[in-house]
Amino acid sequence: MPLLRPVLALLLGLLLGACAARTPLPAATPTLSQPLPLALQIQREQAGEQQDWLLVLQAEGRALRWSLFDPLGVPLARQRLSRGAWQNDGLLPPNAEARELFAVLLFALTPAAALPGAYAPGSWALAADGQRRLNPAWRIRYRAPLDFTLNGAHDLVYRVSALPQAEGY
Repeated sequence: MPLLRPVLALLLGLLLGACAARTPLPAATPTLSQPLPLALQIQREQAGEQQDWLLVLQAEGRALRWSLFDPLGVPLARQRLSRGAWQNDGLLPPNAEARELFAVLLFALTPAAALPGAYAPGSWALAADGQRRLNPAWRIRYRAPLDFTLNGAHDLVYRVSALPQAEGY
């Protein structure tokens, strides 16, 4: 019994720490700065390794559907953001990294004027030059509205750019 208490305290601390480090979501799905559907090229770089992905973002009523694919079109993650919570979409297993990426992208795609009403005070900052910061460790640097870099913890970098939309898409 005496060993059980420290183990439970450690588990509780780890659980609370994991919850606290999560990237915040807006209270309600904001209107984005770009019309949907949106197709983005994502270049992920960490520890000298690079991966290319395709992200499609679609509106479904008040929900947003996020679909992440590898260059061959194989789905890596599908999530729906509805009523401030993530839901799995399809048969793919949950992908924590993708949810984190989607949360940061949602922040990056939210117009600056809408940020105070969408995100809790103290969870984000907007610099005079338009660059943004989102807790716990994200910095967003814009080159153009759909050409920006997401810098995260542990030297994780995502370069985001728009893909041209085909006619009739």
